[in-house]
Amino acid sequence: MIRNDSVSRRTVLKSLLAGIPALALDWESFPRGKAGRGSDGPYDAVIIGSGLGGLSCAAAFARQGFRPLVLEQHTVAGGYATTFKRPGGFIFDVSLHSTSVGERAGLHNLIPGFPEIVDVEFVPHPFLYRAILPGYDIRVPQKDPAKYAEILTGLFPEEKEGIAGILEDMAGVGRDINAYSQAGGKANMATFAKDYPHLLKAFGKTWGQMADARLKNPKLKAIVSALWGYFGLPPSKLSAYYYAMPASSYLRDGGYYPKGRSQAISGALVKFIESHGGTVKLGASVDKIMIQNGAAMGVRTADGAEYPAKVVVANANPIDVFGKMIPEEIDLKDYAAKLRSKSISLSCFQVFLGLKKDLVGELKIPDSEIFYMPGFDDDDGYRKQLAADMENPGFGLMLYDNVYKGYSPPGKNTVNILTLQGYDHWARFEDDYKKGQKKEYRAEKERIADILIKRVEEVVLPGLSKAIEVKEIGTPLTNWRYTRNTRGAIYGWDQTVDNSGPNRFPPATPVKNLYLAGAWTQPGHGYGAVIPSGLQTFAEIMKRWTA
Repeated sequence: MIRNDSVSRRTVLKSLLAGIPALALDWESFPRGKAGRGSDGPYDAVIIGSGLGGLSCAAAFARQGFRPLVLEQHTVAGGYATTFKRPGGFIFDVSLHSTSVGERAGLHNLIPGFPEIVDVEFVPHPFLYRAILPGYDIRVPQKDPAKYAEILTGLFPEEKEGIAGILEDMAGVGRDINAYSQAGGKANMATFAKDYPHLLKAFGKTWGQMADARLKNPKLKAIVSALWGYFGLPPSKLSAYYYAMPASSYLRDGGYYPKGRSQAISGALVKFIESHGGTVKLGASVDKIMIQNGAAMGVRTADGAEYPAKVVVANANPIDVFGKMIPEEIDLKDYAAKLRSKSISLSCFQVFLGLKKDLVGELKIPDSEIFYMPGFDDDDGYRKQLAADMENPGFGLMLYDNVYKGYSPPGKNTVNILTLQGYDHWARFEDDYKKGQKKEYRAEKERIADILIKRVEEVVLPGLSKAIEVKEIGTPLTNWRYTRNTRGAIYGWDQTVDNSGPNRFPPATPVKNLYLAGAWTQPGHGYGAVIPSGLQTFAEIMKRWTA
């Protein structure tokens, strides 16, 4: 009986470790150039998609002297890390509100894995974020978890012990994962429970269960969980460690935004790739992965061009990769069934506003990122988002001009309003949308945008509607159009317990020489995860090339 328990425990621990990337890459141990069995053709690796996961993977190949080719169907590289321009001098960021970033020599400019990239400067938010709920208006301080605990304890003094406990649990998960990653993915299984106690404690639990173990007041639980929108699931469904680690890091290390917007990150990676012998081709849509003797050996684009390579890395949603790009004669029934078993994340609805005056300055609002929640029932809020129910909606509000001066043209403001949203509400417009017949679709997106603008005007920005100079609206169908993510997903698979950690798809696939990178694979979505994802995929390929 003891032996069986020991085996079972060891299996659980190994399963847990399987989903944690070892980010401390030993670049010197990797092969260089043709020493890594590069292809006989012009490229060593073809990467489908230029999201940050694909770009970081390609940059890793280029850094080691290999020749990567990135093929992107859009006219701009970066996936969700892109911008677009509109009249009046406005430049809108497609996705980024805030992220964590590494520091060196006192500057926040470190992109994980690439110390050579020094030309992206990240600046801190004035406050980490502001959370507005009925009866509560909380400004969370930058890089000061102790002050945050003091604020919460002042509001809920009877929960003092639980507040300290949940913040320590969160920090502990982060410490354990970082320690494991820095150890190069090696752990002593005999002492694992002692070495990584918080990681083991969170394994197999939802964030809601983790919070319930420490906190009693449902209002406090909702406040502590205010960042769940970053992860697309309410606490009752969200993986504990996927909330705990980044949220704790955010509280400890602060939230930052790059000068030059998210496009600066993508642009820096593209520049690095091209300056090290790689290639990024835009407007190149891949429609087939070429297979020979059961192994990927290149891709073919929609215009018929073929690009042979030693490996293919798909920074694209695996549903399309395995449903449309793989020849039908390749038997992947089991893998396809596993794909279908995973739940897909929410999409989002966004309103991008250029204001003709400095309304934020006039109102003397100091915040940059604001979350408004109309109630404390996160499960109810999630259900409403799934259904695109706009009665009393919550929102995320980004006031970019409070991050750094010069973001907008002089005397103007750039504002983003966002709410998570399911795809089903928009599915009825899909066929017409693809045909360019968008009359009903446009009427619906205007209706929802007007509701959100009115709500923001009531809660935070009086006078907003009269100050609008430019308005652009993005829907789940917009997200699908520019990223080709199934259902316009912004987070890949949901970060449920069953879809996270070791249960999330690893970089390797059943097809030899075909790999995955990005939000759909390990460790998951978010700027702080997809860049490491590309590095993890590269490391996996190098391990096989040197075996």
